[in-house]
Amino acid sequence: MSKKFGIIFGGESFEHEISVVSAITLKKVLSSFELEFVFLSSNREFFLIDSKDMKSNFFSSGGYKKSKKLTVEKNGFFQSGLLGKKKVEVDCFINLIHGADGEDGKIASLMEFYDIDFIGPRIEASVLSFNKLFTKFYAKEIGVKTLDYQHIKSRDGLKLKFDYPVIVKPLRLGSSIGVGVVKDKDELEYALDVAFEFDNEVLIEPFIKNVHEYNLAGCKTKKMNLSIIEKPQKDEFLDFDKKYLDFSRSSKPTAAPVSPKIKNEIESSFEKLYANLFDGSLIRCDFFVIDDEVYLNEINPIPGSMANYLFEDFGSIILELSNNLPKRKKITIDYLYINKIQSSKGKV
Repeated sequence: MSKKFGIIFGGESFEHEISVVSAITLKKVLSSFELEFVFLSSNREFFLIDSKDMKSNFFSSGGYKKSKKLTVEKNGFFQSGLLGKKKVEVDCFINLIHGADGEDGKIASLMEFYDIDFIGPRIEASVLSFNKLFTKFYAKEIGVKTLDYQHIKSRDGLKLKFDYPVIVKPLRLGSSIGVGVVKDKDELEYALDVAFEFDNEVLIEPFIKNVHEYNLAGCKTKKMNLSIIEKPQKDEFLDFDKKYLDFSRSSKPTAAPVSPKIKNEIESSFEKLYANLFDGSLIRCDFFVIDDEVYLNEINPIPGSMANYLFEDFGSIILELSNNLPKRKKITIDYLYINKIQSSKGKV
């Protein structure tokens, strides 16, 4: 059975433009489906975007402001007209807002509150994966290794616990925005300046040269659906520009040549991380392999262009996922407690 999908993108985030690029890419990738496009502006207004206007300059020029505004209410998005409100008819939405608004739990809260079916991380999954420190706590709890780290809220009196080089990361950003490799003390102050421009908390990790990095995406339906394991092509590290171009990719890479042992450990770590926490989501995890040991680098709860290029048949995966979304348990409010109190007092 075919479905009509709605793609929600944009948001008030440093990754806003990446979300736009992802949505344009997904339009091509999911061309066999009926699609609606819901744009969240930086002013947090929703707009219904015509498919023909899904071009980057339509957004950069502010052309979207002439599109129909939407409101979100029970069970969906609505546009107002002379004859009243008209619902945007969609079977399932895809949360494609990268960074803040999309990955921090705001959109998940909105969609769950209004009982709107969507593909994407739920509230707890968003909270744990958006914050790199919380991700490390979560990974440790379930037995997945991560690199050692230093968490700082201020550079005042900073005593670096690692030898150089180190890598400096804003705590709550993806796409390598604000990330810097620091090779000596003279570079540290500048890297911290950059990172603190994007966040008031920073994570510092040892930078390990010649580390092997691998990406794996997947989702759980009635079974676990895993993509190929990819070894991204990069120089020193995958910076913003490389990732930005990478997100618009739709061509298929080849599977990385890894040993059966490493393949099994990467897939096992992914499944531990996904567990039940990420039900309803398609996520990508990035791993390091150091001395034949697998370490989690980060969880991408809404990967660029949904990591479509890692799957042989991405459309089928999305369709199957939309048919196996987690169901919210309905709570019946019957006022029995209040009625008992009133009865005991002889009141109606």
